Amino acid sequence: MKTKKAKAVRKAKKPVKQTQVRPKAARASIAEGTRLFTLAGRPTKAQFVKVYGPRGPMMTWAQRAKGGY
Repeated sequence: MKTKKAKAVRKAKKPVKQTQVRPKAARASIAEGTRLFTLAGRPTKAQFVKVYGPRGPMMTWAQRAKGGY
């Protein structure tokens, strides 16, 4: 049977989650990066071919990495 004492001990063992406080400049940098990421969007197939070549869409990410892209 479980007792109140056992429940109290179990609750006491949980680690307290610490929140991370970032400086205002860091928050601004993160926000700007997120804004640019959403602005860029997903590349078109034509843009993808320009970067990886005509076989780019058919290649796996491992093959692209091996090719030095």
